[in-house]
Amino acid sequence: MFYRASLQAAAALASLSLLAGCGLFSDSGSEAERKIVVGTTSSPSTLDPAAAWDNSWELMRNVYQTLVSFPTGTTTPEPDAADSCKFTDATSMAYRCTLKKNLTFSNGEKLDAEAVKYSIDRIVDIHFKGGPAGMLGSLDRIETKGDDTVVFHLNKSDATFPFILATPAMSLVAPGDYPKDKIRADGKVTGSGPYLLDSYDDRVTAELKKNPDYKGFANRKNDAVTIRYFEKSADMVSALKAKEIDATYRGLTAEEVVSLEDNKDDNAGLQIVESTGADIRFLVFNPKDPAAANPAVRKAIAHVVDRDALVAKVYRGTAEPLYSMVPKGIAGHTTSFFDTFGDPDVKKAKNILTGAGITKPVKMKFWYTTDRYGSSTEPEFEELKRQLEDSGLFEITLQGEPWKTFQEGFNKGEYPVFGRGWFPDFPDPDNFVAPFVGEESVTGTPYINKEITQQLIPASRQESDRGAVSKQFERAQEILVEDVRLLPLWQGKLYVAAGEDIGGGERALDPQTVMQLWELYRKASW
Repeated sequence: MFYRASLQAAAALASLSLLAGCGLFSDSGSEAERKIVVGTTSSPSTLDPAAAWDNSWELMRNVYQTLVSFPTGTTTPEPDAADSCKFTDATSMAYRCTLKKNLTFSNGEKLDAEAVKYSIDRIVDIHFKGGPAGMLGSLDRIETKGDDTVVFHLNKSDATFPFILATPAMSLVAPGDYPKDKIRADGKVTGSGPYLLDSYDDRVTAELKKNPDYKGFANRKNDAVTIRYFEKSADMVSALKAKEIDATYRGLTAEEVVSLEDNKDDNAGLQIVESTGADIRFLVFNPKDPAAANPAVRKAIAHVVDRDALVAKVYRGTAEPLYSMVPKGIAGHTTSFFDTFGDPDVKKAKNILTGAGITKPVKMKFWYTTDRYGSSTEPEFEELKRQLEDSGLFEITLQGEPWKTFQEGFNKGEYPVFGRGWFPDFPDPDNFVAPFVGEESVTGTPYINKEITQQLIPASRQESDRGAVSKQFERAQEILVEDVRLLPLWQGKLYVAAGEDIGGGERALDPQTVMQLWELYRKASW
């Protein structure tokens, strides 16, 4: 039912063509041949879905189930743990799912309607700061009918609700192993997904093996997967070249991408493929900080930041300037920040500050995470510091922290200005506006704007044809420009590097750009 205008963007996100040529995959391969090792710089911040609204989804998609999901090649949610799901009314306020029969969790518990209700209710009850409870604002209550039927009653029309249920944040968990009122913290997983988490060493490795009791859409083309987490992308690339890992996902720097593409002789046996991405990077201004709370300061920064220089110097063409919180390829995209602020102009920035009575350089501290978005983040912030200080209008101090520390800090409101990245929950403009506004902003910094939260978003969610919601989101973007509480910087591209003997990468990404590890396999011959 969803959203013709978003289909091209979703298809682009999922259309990764990792390997050229053709190969034959043999079911008779040894265990080592049927095991894949994947490297990433994006380690989970949690193993509990009730706390996850970040790249923890990468692991969760592979070890948990959701009621509906995105089977390879699809752009709308289809049944996973459910046998069928649909809205039962014309107003999109009652969503009914019937479960597959005889589902169980890895600890032997039944995955029935009560377990589904428990899993979703605990997200709301725990209400983890910065967690996915904010995605369930339209949920009123959950009703169970027998062992196999669940009805989600909504408090308002929400045509995006099936897409929310398809996110790994809505993963189903075994009630016996997951406390109702707190996050599970023993480093283990009890799910019903394609793989079992055999062992986990935080920020080091995750060992996955096939779940023999899995009943879902995933056609697993390998027997086991090892995920290796790297702090530095250079170490990850070295491991790839040494054939210690088979593929990489997330974290390659621009220099590494260019090197892998250009130096074919030095990288024999490897290849890298580019795909359109919808991940974005932006600055968040915290109104608790005196300087960041001043609209004149925020607008002056918006006038000084040179996105073209940032992309050219740091990302070398592996990203493109972004002038809207809604990226290119998504319905409702505009260039609203460029339309208002234009090309970088220090004179205009100075006039704004002077008009606000600010005559001395503004001292500010910018924070960023050192291990979430790849090794280019530090030079990105060094370039932002250079631009702002070269204007003579700012004195910038930089501070980087590992993701867990960084996340705790911004959720406590400790950072005056900080950088965030966003990978789409689903390819719709709603997902690039709604998460960042309201009391439950995923940035950890409340952003209250009643026109967006009480008028524009509710009106858009009544419309099942997502191509018809552009006007609402164009207006929302105008408001974001007026406030400059969020400053979009750039939109990324997706790159995967792998050995030539690994197949399935063209099918490995879902529309949320989450890696479906079961699609990867080792080719037996060429």
